[in-house]
Amino acid sequence: MSHCLVTGGAGFIGSHLCEQLIQQGQQVTAVDDLSTGFLKNLDAIIDHPQFTFRTGSITDPVLMAEMVQGVDTIYHMAAAVGVKLVADNPVRTIETNIYPTEVLLRHAVQGKQKFFLASTSEVYGKNPKERWTEEDDLQFGPTTRPRWAYGASKAIDEFLALAYHQKYGLDVRIGRFFNVVGPRQVGQYGMVIPRFIDQALDGGPVVVFDDGSQIRCFGHVSEIVDCVVDLTNLDSASGQVYNIGGDEPVSIKGLAEAIIAKVNPSVKVDYLPYNKAYNEDFEDVQRRIPDLGRLEQTLGRKPSVKLDAILDDIIAFKKQVRGLA
Repeated sequence: MSHCLVTGGAGFIGSHLCEQLIQQGQQVTAVDDLSTGFLKNLDAIIDHPQFTFRTGSITDPVLMAEMVQGVDTIYHMAAAVGVKLVADNPVRTIETNIYPTEVLLRHAVQGKQKFFLASTSEVYGKNPKERWTEEDDLQFGPTTRPRWAYGASKAIDEFLALAYHQKYGLDVRIGRFFNVVGPRQVGQYGMVIPRFIDQALDGGPVVVFDDGSQIRCFGHVSEIVDCVVDLTNLDSASGQVYNIGGDEPVSIKGLAEAIIAKVNPSVKVDYLPYNKAYNEDFEDVQRRIPDLGRLEQTLGRKPSVKLDAILDDIIAFKKQVRGLA
């Protein structure tokens, strides 16, 4: 039995990862400051004898030095996430995403621990390619637009992690997440599917930003954490970067229509310009589609949970939370 540390363990993805690791018989310690995570996300395992939770910030170096003691693997899932949160607070985004990663990488080198770094498709910025591979250029907008702070700060995390791998032999792998969705995700930080479902359940309107022509791929959190664990356990993945997500492109307008059809066909769609949703300087990325070839070659599988099933799962969860199930 190995001992795993999960930062951001009460968050959406982090809590699912903790559950997966416990199910595999691992000892798990999770840390979260509960700024965007929720302790209720861990209800299924909070009393498990092999699970420990600590409330605290990854920006606290004393706490982090304590947390890494006796740990075999570090899953660094904590970050400032969500387009709205990032646009509203770029200072917190940069500070939360960079400094703690450096501290944890240093500890991992000293403790000879495996390290998984959760990154994001945002690192590709506004690269115009139709599908992004891990070797494609990262193209950000100007520093005068805070919207790019998240992707740029996570790119720095990646550079740091790979530098530690190259210079010190740190056993690290990086996963760039593309629109991970599933039960427990909340819409208040800009996450589109839970926001649309909540709006539809409330009777509408479902609010689509801009004209809804933006294209995205959504991956179910259960498959995402499977990939995270499998890559971390695979020696050949060390020092590598992987796109992790779904492979079924859909327009945001089409997504809204699909959710409305499932939840309440009488609900209307409203369109809101970006300058009203965020700020005058906001830029979005028209297409965000991963090339999953490297991941498929490494793990020998493709995503199997289709968008229709993903929506059904999240709708059922939302109804259960509201007492409508």
